[in-house]
Amino acid sequence: MTSFLVLAFLILAAGVVAVPLATRFGLGSVLGYLLAGMAISPLLAAGNVDVEALQVFAEFGVVMMLFIIGLEMEPQRLWAMRGKLLGLGGGQVLLTTLALMGIALLDGNPWQTALAIGMVLALSSTAIIVQTLTEKNLMKSEGGEASFSVLLVQDVAVIPILALLPLLAMPELYGAGAAHGGEGGHGGIDLTASMPVWLAALCRLAAVAVVIGIGIFAVRPLFRYIAAANLRELFTAAALGVVIGIALLMSLVGLSPALGAFVAGVVLATSEYRHELESDLNPFKGLLLGLFFITVGAGIDFVLASQMWQSVLFWAAVTIAAKFAVLFAVGWFYGLRRQALWLFALSLPQAGEFAFVLISFAVANAVFGQAQADLLLLVVALTMLATPLLFIFYDKGIARFYCKGQEREPDAIDEENPVIIAGRGRVGGIVDRMLQLAGYSTTVIDYDSAQLEIVRKFGFRTYFGDATRPDLLVSAGIENAKLLVVALDEREQIDKLVKHVLKNYPHVHITARAIDRNHVYDLWAFGCRDIIRETYDSSLRIGRSAYEALGMNREQAQAATDAFEKNDRAAMPEVASLYRVGVPFHENEELMTRVRELREEWDPILREQMDEILNREK
Repeated sequence: MTSFLVLAFLILAAGVVAVPLATRFGLGSVLGYLLAGMAISPLLAAGNVDVEALQVFAEFGVVMMLFIIGLEMEPQRLWAMRGKLLGLGGGQVLLTTLALMGIALLDGNPWQTALAIGMVLALSSTAIIVQTLTEKNLMKSEGGEASFSVLLVQDVAVIPILALLPLLAMPELYGAGAAHGGEGGHGGIDLTASMPVWLAALCRLAAVAVVIGIGIFAVRPLFRYIAAANLRELFTAAALGVVIGIALLMSLVGLSPALGAFVAGVVLATSEYRHELESDLNPFKGLLLGLFFITVGAGIDFVLASQMWQSVLFWAAVTIAAKFAVLFAVGWFYGLRRQALWLFALSLPQAGEFAFVLISFAVANAVFGQAQADLLLLVVALTMLATPLLFIFYDKGIARFYCKGQEREPDAIDEENPVIIAGRGRVGGIVDRMLQLAGYSTTVIDYDSAQLEIVRKFGFRTYFGDATRPDLLVSAGIENAKLLVVALDEREQIDKLVKHVLKNYPHVHITARAIDRNHVYDLWAFGCRDIIRETYDSSLRIGRSAYEALGMNREQAQAATDAFEKNDRAAMPEVASLYRVGVPFHENEELMTRVRELREEWDPILREQMDEILNREK
């Protein structure tokens, strides 16, 4: 027990220290985890920790990640990506395998070994790429979607690769392969291993059909039954059980557990429990992925790397360069351009986590020797370690280059008005028109240059600039302004501007746009007292229309809406006083208790008011 606690503390402490530092210096969390693993590698070796076994356990984080991605991707969207899946993904795997095989042949390897090397290194890291694209909000960009489609195809490609590797066996290596182990790196049972090819294929298709059937017919009734118990921990346990069960089924028939989890997620993408599943599994996914990256860093054999560093650097550079060239060519052929093409080509040149399994499988089946396997393991680890650096190059070089033409200096503001409006979009534009028609002069600042050029054609004067910049606020006359309307789109920008003005210009009245109810509480905690939820009034109007559609007349519907709004607004300040910035709403027990108490107190009163309104003569 003590050794387990020491190991857990060591890994958690390394991650907690390294990841914030790496993030602060713009290196990203993935590189932080990898560096943390490298830092504690000597300690793990001294404690005789089986890093490979730990890595197998941590790879379940990849399974959870694919399940959650599936939850966010409806079947219609997946069908719309079929061209990218077949063209981009299939083309990348095939061409990269051939390119790396050719290089391996030139390096003096037998064709069987060369082909195996090409297939192993053709796959990329789903864990690193999806995690990094998600962190940088690039997952739904054109380049991000193209990268994800390739990763999906690679997961499928593992199946034929596993089937093909035993056919490449070299008789002179049989003794070494048997000595290394007969499970081929699976670390589990494949019930289809001894079956004829046609029967194994049928079993695998049947397993996928079972997963789809479970998602359609079994999971919803299961969660409906569990939800009735009203125990959150039971729902979490059931979510974990579903993912583990699907992964187990896929493993038993020799399929990728991550692929099975993704299929199940897609089937459940339209489920009413989708968001609940995602929120319950996200913490486990994050911890396991972090552990996986740490084990990759810890698994680097520095002694061996120092002995063969030239070969390791050569093959790592060749792998990245060859895959980059293939990705760039395939992406261009399929219509990717500018930032999207560079993001696609720079995100996938590394080898993937499944290479660890394929390398062990190849050694066990006498495809190449242990020395070749040791070299490939170091190459895989080094290319994975280089991936965050490629993303830094994309952020600092490529993205900035393409955005350079869109950058411009803030406009010089040559007027001072009593009203400053930050943001001229869907909200700020309407507010500006209302104030000007009432005779009030306004200074509008917005950072969307394209939008500004459009509104200027209609005769509206708007200044280009970042309203959160203190110097720009001063030039706009914030010191003498009476009112600041914060109508920005991004929550972080709204918070930054509100806090700055409250601290430095307390005489200015702030009317702030809030994204949702929790944002209202944040702004209230900062000191702002004039807060407008962006969807609140439209929601009330929809509710009023619903009343009328159900038989109320306009006066009754408006009275019922007013009663609800009065009750809701009365509760807001009291609940806001219990809100704690940084603490999730549902984890603040004092706040949650008071919300339940207020509902018990006010719901009967509100219901009486509604009944009285309904009983009025129409």
